[in-house]
Amino acid sequence: MKSVLNKKSINFLEKYLNNAAPTGYESEGQKIWMNYIEPYVDTFITDSYGTAVGVINPEAPFKVVIEGHADEISWYVNYITPEGLIYVIRNGGSDHQIAPSKRVNIHTKKGIVSGIFGWPAIHTRLKGKEETPKLDNIFIDVGCQTKEEVEKLGVHVGCVITYPDTFMILNKNNFVCRALDNRMGGFMIAEVARLLKENKKTLPFGLYITNSVQEEIGLRGAEMITHTIKPNLAIITDVCHDTTTPMIDKKKEGETKCGAGPVISYAPAVQNNLRELIIDTAEKEKIPFQRLASSRATGTDTDAFAYSNGGVPSALISLALRYMHTTVEMVHKADVENVIKLIYSTLLKINPNKSLSYFK
Repeated sequence: MKSVLNKKSINFLEKYLNNAAPTGYESEGQKIWMNYIEPYVDTFITDSYGTAVGVINPEAPFKVVIEGHADEISWYVNYITPEGLIYVIRNGGSDHQIAPSKRVNIHTKKGIVSGIFGWPAIHTRLKGKEETPKLDNIFIDVGCQTKEEVEKLGVHVGCVITYPDTFMILNKNNFVCRALDNRMGGFMIAEVARLLKENKKTLPFGLYITNSVQEEIGLRGAEMITHTIKPNLAIITDVCHDTTTPMIDKKKEGETKCGAGPVISYAPAVQNNLRELIIDTAEKEKIPFQRLASSRATGTDTDAFAYSNGGVPSALISLALRYMHTTVEMVHKADVENVIKLIYSTLLKINPNKSLSYFK
């Protein structure tokens, strides 16, 4: 299969990434995603918390899920000081160490309020023991002198805060942005839907292209939607670490690298026969791939799908990513294309009449 991404795909990716969709507030991003895949699906399912599912062949009894998650990490306003400075708590795994000197968007009913994570000047820090950024000493400045001024802007405890960093392509082949974890998953499964439509493929099962919410705080969206869909099989896509950059111990994290292909996981939640079908597909289609071992859990929506509904055969195909949970997350274009190709090609090999049971 030749290159699968086109100009329309990249334009969608940029728009989708640049839109903020923090955990619990994913709906605007979901609307962008649904609008893009609408020509490629027969119908949609949505739930009360914002998960969106594009369905192909909704009447088919055998149901296959391909899934990514829609939410991005963020912050909540937690406390406003009398002097008008804002302290925060996490919404997902936001990294306190990258916060100082970052610009932020505070989402209010009146619209976006701009702010900055302030930090003491180096001149003042050198006079004593160096403080490192921690959750209890990072703070946001919105240019106000009092709590009352801040509140007049519409900012209150509970407002969600995101970074405004936007999409860029680095050295032609690397996509860089905040929220590649896991907006790339939603993008890749959308591209699979597009390819199936454009190549006029007819599937012998129902395909549920699922963009789940609230993964970053415990796989919650997947946990909800899997009980709605009740799938027979699920292929999840998320990100994993590129472990070749400095300060990462390969003996602990394994070795996975941007540009070396999709990453196929080994874990208790990964159903062995489904994983082997994916590996066989990669080998036959000459799609490069890497392997990753997890311990008790994958830490992805794979776990939620696998352990639902009495057990759903599930597998995980990951995208190697540098600098996870920062505003400069990076993935390689070739890996993005190869994950799309691998999911697409695997779907064409799934036979609803062939059991994945270990006890044939």
